[in-house]
Amino acid sequence: MKIDRRLLMHFDWVLLLLLILIGAMSVLNLYSATYPIRNAGGTQIFMKQIYWFLMGFGVLLMMTMFDYHHLLRLAYPAYFFSVALLILVLLIGDVRSGSQRWLHLGGFTFQPSEMVKITLIILLAKFYQDRNQIHEFRLRDLWQPFAFIAIPCLLIIKEPDLGTALTILIVSFSVILFAKLKWRSLAILVVGSLSAAPFLWSMLKEYQQRRILIFLNPEMDPLGAGYHINQSKIAIGSGMLWGKGFLKGTQTRLHFLPEQHTDFAFSVLAEEWGFMGAAVLFTLYLGLIFWGLNIAKNSKDKFGAFIAIGLVAIVFWQLIINVCMATGLMPVVGIPLVLLSYGGSSIISIMAGMGLLMNISMRRFMFQ
Repeated sequence: MKIDRRLLMHFDWVLLLLLILIGAMSVLNLYSATYPIRNAGGTQIFMKQIYWFLMGFGVLLMMTMFDYHHLLRLAYPAYFFSVALLILVLLIGDVRSGSQRWLHLGGFTFQPSEMVKITLIILLAKFYQDRNQIHEFRLRDLWQPFAFIAIPCLLIIKEPDLGTALTILIVSFSVILFAKLKWRSLAILVVGSLSAAPFLWSMLKEYQQRRILIFLNPEMDPLGAGYHINQSKIAIGSGMLWGKGFLKGTQTRLHFLPEQHTDFAFSVLAEEWGFMGAAVLFTLYLGLIFWGLNIAKNSKDKFGAFIAIGLVAIVFWQLIINVCMATGLMPVVGIPLVLLSYGGSSIISIMAGMGLLMNISMRRFMFQ
């Protein structure tokens, strides 16, 4: 494959540097989160995370090798393929801790729901690119995007995985709002969503309802459903300004923190590195978010801009929800912190998305 030398000249080193720095913090944090108390194989997850990041950076580079406009032809096939994988999960997927979210194929286990985040964004971007002449959308103009969003969300809720379904819903509506929805239509949508709350509550499983009730009153069950939130807040608060030091977090070392390598990875970092460590992490994430918004702004077509907005929305909302969850400002819904928490499927899909973001950045000059 012949590569245009102009693309190499416009390689986005800033985006790559931000991802490397966040990845380094992730690996360091996971080493601490899984550090063995008694020299017993606690580095396995830490080593796997390194492998996932290496694969992820390889995927990122692959995603820069083609013109992203080719995705206009592949948007529908990619979306329906990812939906088919979600259906396959419900039929033959692995069951872990009462949830059926993983497919085991060819020696690899992955979550198709992570793939859907990217394919849905590409499909929504194509939808708006094809309707470039519409300046403000009404609700009746958006029945197709609503259907595209609803199908994977319902399948993912069935697994059940409320956190991922919520992420997809919020990210998708962020893209829709970017498309300039009429104010009247937006008001109808908000009122309709609030009116549907009792129905959505009845769809939740008992443990999911209990998580929301515990959020409203964490002391209701401090040793049961409220244990996660209480221990996380203790860890974060005890880190204070400078933290307790690397490998010296008591909540982490004594394994009081549940899921400390996934959902509560931020709590581990805040306990050991304190407010200053959290501030460094947030600075990197904000740099990534604003750099992505800048790429969207400078994109020379709506297709690239919408893809960039959707990818930035994934990072932004997973950051907000996970940190609010860890600090007790939101119910525990099982959303990992993107690129910091452990997870192969999440890292590969996000790095593929970041590769698309870099693709858009590198090719913005092609239209000048």
